Amino acid sequence: MNSSCITRFGVATGLVLSLLLPLGAAGQQTKAKGFRAGAATSNITPKLGTSINGGMQDRAATHVHDELHARCLALDDGQTKLVIVVCDSCMILREIFDQAKRLVNEATGLPVENMMMSATHTHSAPTAGAVFQSEPDPEYQDFLARRIADGVRRALNNLAPARLGWAVGSEPTEVFNRRWYLKEGTMPKNAFGKYDKVKMNPGRGSDSLVEPAGPTDPQVCVLAVQTPEGKPLALLANYSLHYVGGTGGGHISADYYGMFCDRIQQLLGADRQDPAFVGMLSNGTSGDINNINFRVKGESYPPYAKMRQVADKVATEAARVYKTIQFRDTVSLAAAQKELKLGVRKPTAEEVAQAKEIMSRAKKLPRMETLEEIYARETVQMAAYPDQVACIVQAFRIGELGIAAIPCETFVEIGLEIKERSPFRPTFTHSLANGYNGYLPTPKHHELGGYETWRAKSSYLEAQASTKITAAILEMMGKLR
Repeated sequence: MNSSCITRFGVATGLVLSLLLPLGAAGQQTKAKGFRAGAATSNITPKLGTSINGGMQDRAATHVHDELHARCLALDDGQTKLVIVVCDSCMILREIFDQAKRLVNEATGLPVENMMMSATHTHSAPTAGAVFQSEPDPEYQDFLARRIADGVRRALNNLAPARLGWAVGSEPTEVFNRRWYLKEGTMPKNAFGKYDKVKMNPGRGSDSLVEPAGPTDPQVCVLAVQTPEGKPLALLANYSLHYVGGTGGGHISADYYGMFCDRIQQLLGADRQDPAFVGMLSNGTSGDINNINFRVKGESYPPYAKMRQVADKVATEAARVYKTIQFRDTVSLAAAQKELKLGVRKPTAEEVAQAKEIMSRAKKLPRMETLEEIYARETVQMAAYPDQVACIVQAFRIGELGIAAIPCETFVEIGLEIKERSPFRPTFTHSLANGYNGYLPTPKHHELGGYETWRAKSSYLEAQASTKITAAILEMMGKLR
């Protein structure tokens, strides 16, 4: 990556080690007056030829099936402003989000700690940070930061009297744990020539299946905003599903997340409004969740058909619970943020030497083809990582609603624990938020192994990282209460 454009490990100026915004006298919620909200979208679609990540081999964009957007929601209780941004991207580095926040802060004065920005994890979006064999275009990284900032500024420009509310639904038919225990003797070797205790994405309908290694979270959490007269302005939903996939070759697409946004607008009768309605779907805690039922043989779908099916189900449930929401004219807002230093699982000198030997035997240099070759390349690159990395964890309070933000592909168990222990009802988590630090398994899942734990740019945090992140989020939520 061109370090003169955006560095991988730099910490942007203006982000403090720990910040808790004031909540009013004696920490009590203050009764807000003149609640306002605004929403906007900003196009972040790349030029054709741009690298597409989401796989272990790089791809180039040859067609745009549907445009990508940064979808922005601004809230103002009269004392505090909060901004939530959801971007149609696989993953976005902290340095890009930091640049966007800095641009907004310089233009509007909004504190950077009051902005929560996340990626959806569509696997058909341009590479925004180096992962596996995909390298980002520095020009696109800069474009992305500026377009995110533009979207936020437009949402702030659109602030107008509004009311809001929230509700929780459920769509259990499209979430399945993808990590499985297999019958003894059927586990294949992993990318490092060793045996894991669980396997990600085993064969569908296989006789070797025993049971999934974890739970799911079927909740569809909804935060909705209306005009004082009841016209829909924006809807933010949260669902813990990794992504769907099934695009055309070389296609750019927002995946089911973008289709949800289009469908919820239809279901709420909010087409062609002025200002435009903005639908948003954030990725919950789906690091070990997909929509494949491994107990049965698979079905074949034409491109985009399965995405539409899933998007329709989730949007239909969001629209159903929308009708149950009791909207409020006043609600108080608050935010907390903390920067954590987390250890990096680095390879030994012996592992690096072995990896270099494996790479030297690759038949299609510089391209790595086999899993062994690909992870050998990752091992060599991981040796250059620092011993620790800094990452942001964040919490928002919107009335009695709590939102957590984690910069990882977060395992569902972590999200379920945060929901259970949070002082707010409801609570949900935005994964891939404010940066990208790879998968976040629990310590138990690190012991089990499997793809999500294999050391790489996509999985490198210390085994206790989830424990430290969960503790920090719950501490911040306790103070926000």
